[in-house]
Amino acid sequence: MANSVNGSNGSGSVRMGEKEKIPLTREGYEEKKARLQYLVTERRQQVADYIHEAKEAGDISESSAYEDAKNLQALVEGEIQELQRIVDNAIILDTPEVVDGQRTVRLGNTVEVETPRGPKSFTLVSTVEANSANNKLSDQSPVGRALMGHSEGDKVEVVTPGGPVTYTIVKIR
Repeated sequence: MANSVNGSNGSGSVRMGEKEKIPLTREGYEEKKARLQYLVTERRQQVADYIHEAKEAGDISESSAYEDAKNLQALVEGEIQELQRIVDNAIILDTPEVVDGQRTVRLGNTVEVETPRGPKSFTLVSTVEANSANNKLSDQSPVGRALMGHSEGDKVEVVTPGGPVTYTIVKIR
């Protein structure tokens, strides 16, 4: 495998000449696209206006407002580049209903589980889409890794910092 290059961006390995693949749900892809559109069409102009105002305020060599504006511009441009990379390399997940005669946990599925602390529900997504506030759990997290490939009714033990926890898969959507 002399042609493979290991990236440090968490996407695994990509062969030279091959497009990087970033799995996203349809919803995650649309969110990334919308954020990119906002940054390019609105936020970029807001930052440019901020820089212009800071320049007009006087000596830019001693202006903290100008420094802040330039730092903000760098952050926005960095986020634009990262989102553009994600959108350009996105592979929209099409989760199969049934594999080998049964439903198993796959990337993009919403999984309902029963835990000792009660029921939980989350959608398994790639690391670039993970967001605990929206119940989007990374497939690389301990819980995500443990549940992948299991079926409804399976009991899965997940090792957490607080000790092992048993998750029972109730439903896979």
